[in-house]
Amino acid sequence: MRTVTLIIAALVAATLWAAPEWQPGVERLIEQGEFAQASRLMKRLPKATRRTDAVVIDSLETIMARIRADFNMTPEQGAALIRERLPQVTAEQIDAWKAARKLEVMNIDGTEWWFRKSVRNLWLLADEFDAEHRADRAESVKHLRRMYLEAMRTAPDSNGVRDRRKFTVRFTLDVNADAVPAGEVIRAWMPLPYANLRQSDIRYLKGNREATMSSGSKHHTVYMEAVAAKGQPTRFEYEFSYVVGERHLAQQDLLLMLEPYDTDSELYRTYTAQQLPHVIINDDTRALARDIVGDETNPVMQAKLLFEWISEKLPWAGAREYSTIACMPEYVLLNHHGDCGQVALLYISLCRSLGIPARWESGWVVEPGDEGWHDWTETYFEGIGWVPTDPSYGRSTVGTPLNDYYAAGIDLYRMASNEAVGDRLDPPKTYIRSETVDFQPGEVEWRGGNLYYDKWHSSLKVVDVKCVK
Repeated sequence: MRTVTLIIAALVAATLWAAPEWQPGVERLIEQGEFAQASRLMKRLPKATRRTDAVVIDSLETIMARIRADFNMTPEQGAALIRERLPQVTAEQIDAWKAARKLEVMNIDGTEWWFRKSVRNLWLLADEFDAEHRADRAESVKHLRRMYLEAMRTAPDSNGVRDRRKFTVRFTLDVNADAVPAGEVIRAWMPLPYANLRQSDIRYLKGNREATMSSGSKHHTVYMEAVAAKGQPTRFEYEFSYVVGERHLAQQDLLLMLEPYDTDSELYRTYTAQQLPHVIINDDTRALARDIVGDETNPVMQAKLLFEWISEKLPWAGAREYSTIACMPEYVLLNHHGDCGQVALLYISLCRSLGIPARWESGWVVEPGDEGWHDWTETYFEGIGWVPTDPSYGRSTVGTPLNDYYAAGIDLYRMASNEAVGDRLDPPKTYIRSETVDFQPGEVEWRGGNLYYDKWHSSLKVVDVKCVK
């Protein structure tokens, strides 16, 4: 583990805490995997300090608990799972996979622990199993091609948006019975789309409780409260609709329309800047970006080269809890893999390191019956504007006729609810979020603390889809 300092720094910025004097010592212990000693140090703080710094202490303890929950498999258990599929595997081969970071492990309080998804990820990451995934990738490309051809049957509007459809969506969040004491108020934040070039006509239709829409946050949410009843789960539910379309731009069109960047504009300065902890610009990212693009100077082609490099070099793997990762781009480069959000943040960092504006977008994939969380990006080209870019989907289409599509395009089956990472929720949340980076399943807390995912579950379901003429 590199460090938790950047994580806590982000939390400080998000909640306007002043970092207490004792905090750096605890952070160093957590960096070193000395969790028990870090906890003892915080428990020995004076009572007055523990009261004053209660939220900071809660956040540090929570980070350690989440890391422990993610790294909960013993080496013996992990090896046994591998041998179920590969009976002849040797200890040397397992050690080689660990050294190559195909198996993710961590030392906590002097004991080696394996990431809970490490064995499943091994089948995705180790070269020995690549052939087994080719059929799955081919089927995925067929599916994406069908969506592309479906969109191409309609004419684009003046912004290049096609095949607009009206989605009606139901979101439900259920808090477990007795997750909080009876009579206490449960606070819930849940996702809502926002208006952009591809999304419009957003309407909150109905809900089972009084609702407030967020204002000023880059995480667009519906907020509700409810009083817990003894022995009964608490449900938050609402429906909304929005219109969304497919958009893509061909490489030749981008090259024809491209103009020189206005480097003095607020947009350019904002979206080429470093934004710690997960958008980084330093000597390493600049050197890597330059190595990838070589002598290419055109920003359209540079962005395409970065997109292709990620698509070809960084396979998908199940992710750790984002809140436990200090710096997402560094994590991806160290481990040579990443999920959709992790490679999105690396892409943004590499683009900005070359002076190409790029930003985050995320929410849900809303294919009816197969809804799920997803993260992607947008790339800004002067004279054109913001162009959708999905580095993760690029991994499915690399080397196919759709190779260029997700470099400057996106299908219509998206619900974007986030314009940035790690922003403050509205109304503000008191305790550390379950997800400190992204926002998709929701967030829940009460006056006694944050409610983590084991205390509630949520779902998004597409109720209806209609074509919009």
